[in-house]
Amino acid sequence: MNTTANETRVAILEDGDLVELMVERPDSNRLVGDIYLGRVEAVLPGIQAAFVDIGTEKAAFLHVSDVAREDEDSDSDDDDDEASGDANGDTAGRKRSRRYPPIQEIVQKGETLLVQVSKEPIGTKGPRVTAHISLPGRFLVYMPQSDHVGVSRKIEDREERSRLRTLAREILPKNAGGLIVRTVGEELTRETFQRELKSLLSTWKQIQRHSSRARAPASIHREAKLTKGIIRDLFSGKVDSLTIDSEAVFEEVRHYLDQVDPALIERVKLLDEPVALFDRYEIEAEIHEAFQRKVALSSGGYIIIEPTEALVSIDVNTGRYTGKRDPEKTILKTNVDAAREIARQLRLRDIGGIIVCDFIDMESKQNRERVLQELRTHLARDRARTKAFQVSDLGLIEMTRQRVRPSLYQSQTRTCPCCSGTGRIFTPETMVRRIQRAIRRAATDAREKSIEIRLHPEIALYILEDEPAFMRHLEKESGLNLNLRDDPLMEQDEFRLLAGPGKHDVTQRFALG
Repeated sequence: MNTTANETRVAILEDGDLVELMVERPDSNRLVGDIYLGRVEAVLPGIQAAFVDIGTEKAAFLHVSDVAREDEDSDSDDDDDEASGDANGDTAGRKRSRRYPPIQEIVQKGETLLVQVSKEPIGTKGPRVTAHISLPGRFLVYMPQSDHVGVSRKIEDREERSRLRTLAREILPKNAGGLIVRTVGEELTRETFQRELKSLLSTWKQIQRHSSRARAPASIHREAKLTKGIIRDLFSGKVDSLTIDSEAVFEEVRHYLDQVDPALIERVKLLDEPVALFDRYEIEAEIHEAFQRKVALSSGGYIIIEPTEALVSIDVNTGRYTGKRDPEKTILKTNVDAAREIARQLRLRDIGGIIVCDFIDMESKQNRERVLQELRTHLARDRARTKAFQVSDLGLIEMTRQRVRPSLYQSQTRTCPCCSGTGRIFTPETMVRRIQRAIRRAATDAREKSIEIRLHPEIALYILEDEPAFMRHLEKESGLNLNLRDDPLMEQDEFRLLAGPGKHDVTQRFALG
């Protein structure tokens, strides 16, 4: 956990490799888990959804499945509160297959609703919200509007599951809501259970009091900051150690653990070396690689990761790894390595939505199944919900991964002003031809007698060295007096045409392509 005045970064390492990176900055307003009193702006029966004003730049999206009353099966064993890494992950997976009444019968325009953010704004979309409020604690998730009592499916022991469910029903007040026991709640004692439930019930009462006095849209309750949220949700007996480079954060974490899980305090360490924390564990280099298209594999092959508007494509290549004799074994080893690395990169880059992995074609069905199984095995470590489908005849694996917040690529980079996000710019030859067409249009316009062409120094150098007669022939052809001037402030695939005594810009009139 690396903390400065302007940024907090949390890196999770497994077997020495960086698998997750979470970043929080003062200017990055994290919304997931926050509770708002919102006002319904529009109800859209065609898509069974409503838009709710919660005070953010764009209205929040509320689907009918996130507002309809659910009749929970109190004996259900399919809960997993940590599948998504947020407070609402426990019920989302059960919603898709259910039928709901028309949304226009549930909410009306102008109505005020208490909602919780379940997905950050991503791209052009506003946040997604749910009316099914969940309040996460370290050991429990309290659901005030549900009667469901469940246990995380990651607790596998049947007797322990039964004990925890019975305990939850015994101490949960009648008609007080529902509970899910989280994975770290295994072997939870009655005293600890009651103490945390009391705290969650108190928080819910505060939310109710605040919402009854507020005018929509209004912020009612903020989710815990990154540091506390990580300790609450992830730091358990399965974590070998937590290293922190800030003495203030170190003391804050120790104080929190002293209240909820004192046995873990000894695993918290304060870095007292002059070397930077992330350099000490060689994390900075791995973060840098997380923004590269090309990722090297240990076998010598590599994968190419390409985010697009509709999906993320991942291409697998053997690279310099050619094996010895058996090409099928070479391909299998590359694909297995790639499956392992793809699962890691999805977590590290926090890639969500539709993902298509183009593995190298394999003739053996058994080998295709082995690659798929390798991918699924490593995806099982992911806190986000994932689903990988069978390998197609073309060697493609289509999969989905839950998207809660913008990916690392979206949150820490911006569109290149030179290429507008395409990753490509026009070649010098293409630029010269575009300039030539623009000057021909100017010649037919007959309003200009003299034009100055401003362009990037690299393109000007190309003209002087590779097409030295270009300007002379263009002047003769157009009948215009032309002057070429390089401008280092111009982009490489940009040019401007200036005309008249005042050198006014006439580019738009002539530079159509």
